[in-house]
Amino acid sequence: MNRFQERVSFIWSIADLLRGDYKQSEYGQVILPLTLLRRLDILRHPGGLAFGKLRVPGEVTRYVARFPAQIREIFECFCFAEQLARLHKAGLLELLLQRFGEIDLRPECVSNQEMGYIFEELIRKFSEQSGETAGEHFTPREVVRLMVQLVFDDGAATGQTLYDPACGTGGMLSAAEEYATERNPSARLEIHGQELNPESYAICKADALLRGHDAGHIAPGNSFLDDAFAGRRFDYMLSNPPFGVEWKKAEKQIRQEHERLGFKGRFGAGLPRVNDGSLLFLEHMLSKMKPDGTRMAVVFNGSPLFAGEAGSGESEIRKWIIENDWLEAIIGLPDQLFYNTGLSTYIWLLTNRKSPARAGKVQLINAASFSRKMRRSLGAKRNEVAPEQIEEIVAIHRQFSESRYSKIFHNEEFGYRRITVERPLRLSFQVSPERVASAGAKFQSAVTHVNPQAIYRDQPEFEKALAAAFHRAGLKLGRTLVRKLSEAFGRQDDEAGIYRDSSGRPIADPELRDCENVPLREDAAAWFKNAVTPHAPDAWIDDARTRIGYSIPFTRHFFEPAPQRPLEEIEQEILSLEDEVRGMIRNFKTA
Repeated sequence: MNRFQERVSFIWSIADLLRGDYKQSEYGQVILPLTLLRRLDILRHPGGLAFGKLRVPGEVTRYVARFPAQIREIFECFCFAEQLARLHKAGLLELLLQRFGEIDLRPECVSNQEMGYIFEELIRKFSEQSGETAGEHFTPREVVRLMVQLVFDDGAATGQTLYDPACGTGGMLSAAEEYATERNPSARLEIHGQELNPESYAICKADALLRGHDAGHIAPGNSFLDDAFAGRRFDYMLSNPPFGVEWKKAEKQIRQEHERLGFKGRFGAGLPRVNDGSLLFLEHMLSKMKPDGTRMAVVFNGSPLFAGEAGSGESEIRKWIIENDWLEAIIGLPDQLFYNTGLSTYIWLLTNRKSPARAGKVQLINAASFSRKMRRSLGAKRNEVAPEQIEEIVAIHRQFSESRYSKIFHNEEFGYRRITVERPLRLSFQVSPERVASAGAKFQSAVTHVNPQAIYRDQPEFEKALAAAFHRAGLKLGRTLVRKLSEAFGRQDDEAGIYRDSSGRPIADPELRDCENVPLREDAAAWFKNAVTPHAPDAWIDDARTRIGYSIPFTRHFFEPAPQRPLEEIEQEILSLEDEVRGMIRNFKTA
């Protein structure tokens, strides 16, 4: 076992002391801040002052209070004072301090980078141990690795920036830095992140601190309501925002920004439904692209691909992204990959610096079969993507060619026109008793001059008869009022003439209205002539209602129907069933 694993295993073994007094899901709340304190103590006092002399909660609390405010904040987010009191009451505090005092974390033995790896490994192990809650702040390491390799296709250079608006415990940030260093040992990314959950924020900030980063680049709070990096632009972005989380608490502020700032703000393209803020995160991230080029990857469930029809907020956001040619690829992941969801998941890869070969195109990659079963399930996670499978997916992306797993589309192929097809309203008119009652008492005596048996299937003829009846009753009504009154006597009748407005234009029948999605690359007039006119020659398109929409029917493009069984096999099965039925009948008769 190498020194790295020895140190991880040693710290992990200390957690066993908590058994019985703490739930397994609570171990990280104790061990992670103590690991941080041990490292900081050595950095501050090479001899390990704290772990050599501290014994009771008050002494530890006073020691932590002497650290700078940014470091104190980390311990406050862990509710460290409460944990110390709880440990002391259980008789564990002095024992834990003693055990941590035995591990050597001096900088000459453990670099910042290795310390970061140790902390990250502990985060991963504690997250997996917490079971169903792990997915709330932890993305499976292999998914992060895949995202990182897709984003950092050209490596990274020192001074380039990386951002995650929902950074959780910092797994995306640390994995990206690790990969960038593998590709270029001299590379050093400047990481930035924001996290709403206080404990996850504390872990991420502590991890950044232990890796030697500016801990001030990890900010707390809601990225929508209090953007800690307003006006900043980044070279790379990675995120796994929460799936299907509503944004009602931030609705007022978000709508105000959308309406007041438009595209000068973050949410100009549109607003999705309040019960799913996934695409808001994407808009937020896209607002932070550098003009000279940014690459990003985001994990979503299936909803952002197709939710919302033309004109909806979701469709308008997709339209904005695709028409700006920012969507490079979407990778469909295997199922049962995440800790707290069995939903299908997808990586969206976006950039404003596409290669010439990819310009105007989108690659869809179906990686649903690129997984292997785990020996032990972790919550809903039963599958994992092996390293060689990650390499294969990345290779499919780089090759950018059609195959069983890869489809390439022009941007417009995801667009469509939502066309409203109207049919004319056809009314027949009659002054039958029930229709007279609906006309109102004022005109009942007048309309008695119209034959109640007559059925008029032509609107002008009925209005003439109605006007004549009013004249005979001594009533003088203008043409507009006569027309309005005539509507009270009209009923739908497919055999009647077309009902028209005062300008002679056909009035649409709302009950016959139909909407169709016509691909953008298809001529709408030709489609209408071929698909509608032969069946409804009186129909027309209401151009005022036409909307442009975009959706990405990922699954449909990779659908493979089950192969049909040979006829001989089906015939043999039928004959076998017939024999079985005959046998059942014979047994019934002899019973």
